This record gives sequence, C-alpha cells and structure tokens, in this order.
Amino acid sequence: MRVSDLDETVQFYTAILGLEVIERKTSPRGSQLAFLKVPNSDELIELTSFPPSGPVKVQEDLVHLAFQVESLEQTIAGLTAQGITITDGPTTTSSGSRFIFVDAPDGYEIELIERPAGVKIV
Repeated sequence: MRVSDLDETVQFYTAILGLEVIERKTSPRGSQLAFLKVPNSDELIELTSFPPSGPVKVQEDLVHLAFQVESLEQTIAGLTAQGITITDGPTTTSSGSRFIFVDAPDGYEIELIERPAGVKIV
C-alpha cells in the first residue's frame, strides 16, 4: 500500500493496531518500504512511500483491510482512549459477527471484526 508519510502510517499500525515492523529499507528506485507482521498470523503488509510522486489520494471505499479482534467492546474502549474515531458501526451481521471501521492515515479504511466461535465468514 502506498502511503504519503511512512513514519506516521507505521506509527498508526504499530501503536493503534499492534502490528510489528519486521523490516524497513529503501528500494533500488528510492521508495521507502516497511514490512509489518500481523499478530498471530503469517501475513505481512508492505507499506511504501515515494514522496517525489506526491501525496496519496485514496478514493473513498476503494480499499480496506480487515483484522479480527477478540473483543469488539475492548477494542472500541482502547481506540477511544487513544483518540481514534470510529467512522462506522458497530454493526452486527446475520451470522452474529460485529464490526467497526476506523480510518488509517491517507484515508485507508480499517475494519475490526469480532466473530462468534465457529463463524469463519462474516
């Protein structure tokens, strides 16, 4: 995902969402890269910043990432304590899953979802 300010975005994903930076480097063409590990997963998220190309403009509702949480209530309390605004939800699906959305830097949407035991799909 291309971002405008790599430091600001890394700070959001690590401090707010608990991801871990496993590597930062500069690509051969000069892009700044950060690879983030999702807790309890083998998944990585690659963030890249190339300031000469200008600020990132994310189209509304174009891209979002979803992360499963153990307790949506605890997640909401933690986000509120950190001054993070919930932009949508909480919403309950027909399966009993519940989710909210928050905005990451540059306007990327982040979905945080709590699923009942045994529910694999929203």
